[in-house]
Amino acid sequence: MPHPQTNHPPTSADSNPVAIKLPFVAPSILACGAWLKNTICVTRGNTAFVSPLFGDLSAAHTCDLFTESASRIIKNLHIKPEVVAHDLHPDFYSTQFACHYAAKHGLPTVSVQHHHAHIGALCAEHGITNAVIGIALDGIGLGTDNLPWGGELLYCMGARSVRLGHLQPLAMPGGDRAAREPWRMAAAALYHLGRTNEIPIRFPEQPAARTVIAMLNQKLNSPMTSSMGRLFDAAAGLLGIDLIQSHEAQAAIHLQILANEYGTSTALADGYRISQGNILDYSPLLNWLIDQSDIYQAAAVFHATLALGLAEWATEAAKRCHVSHIALGGGCFHNTLLKQSLCNLLATNGLKVLSATQLPPDDSAISLGQAWVAGLSY
Repeated sequence: MPHPQTNHPPTSADSNPVAIKLPFVAPSILACGAWLKNTICVTRGNTAFVSPLFGDLSAAHTCDLFTESASRIIKNLHIKPEVVAHDLHPDFYSTQFACHYAAKHGLPTVSVQHHHAHIGALCAEHGITNAVIGIALDGIGLGTDNLPWGGELLYCMGARSVRLGHLQPLAMPGGDRAAREPWRMAAAALYHLGRTNEIPIRFPEQPAARTVIAMLNQKLNSPMTSSMGRLFDAAAGLLGIDLIQSHEAQAAIHLQILANEYGTSTALADGYRISQGNILDYSPLLNWLIDQSDIYQAAAVFHATLALGLAEWATEAAKRCHVSHIALGGGCFHNTLLKQSLCNLLATNGLKVLSATQLPPDDSAISLGQAWVAGLSY
């Protein structure tokens, strides 16, 4: 997820929540967010209240703060939840809390797919109840097929979401470890492009290089992902940038910095293809990156080509679905270069763009999106 914010410190549960007016009156909802950059959202009448950021639910103290704050927010706002919403991922603490709370109080639950929630949050911010085409780009979110998604083209209408397309999947050798070590995603790209023999040559200082080849050959602990965040990692790894990351999105941020320093660049016209199944495939762009020596120019071309492909992808979907609004959600839209380039192209194509204004585009908006979907489900 290319953006500069990484480790959010837990914030005071006593801080004021963000109030967002909804274009409908919903049952009182408790939406529990995701795992990274967690927030809670509760609704009362036609207003959604999004809590301050708790942080990532990987630490016990953050989970404790989350639990205490949920009770405090409900009490302080005089809300009696009637519905509880949560992410699809069963292992998230937020999901487990939601299910436990609902069972304890005899309430129905609504599970909301991660990227649907990203687009729902934008609809909530802008008060849009009409259908939208959503481009959801982030690190990873569990899909309805139980695979890690992260580069999604969605048709969203009220509580309904249809996956229209996705990025060409790449393997993640080592699973979550591949998100911390971009060289692994670069190795997956080389494997995908039929250039497996180059992996140990390009990464001689990585003792696991040959092990990764074996993992890819055997499809061992190498889940396929459509994640844009991992595509950024693959590009960075191929250019020799931040082969190991010390913090989230380090390599992607570095790519954006390099592209900004280079300046305006022309997209690689044949750097992508939209294949059967509406899969947006940037394999030609990755293949081109492998042999580039000017990393500044390569980073700029990478960004320009991403934007061009995404714009064509979304524009064609909007025409087919007779939709005029494109919603841009997910942590990758912290990348201002990608976002602005894409917005300009979509506007040129006559489309209206919805982007985050009151909340960040990342997972801190997931709870709002869950509340939006749950509110329209009842």
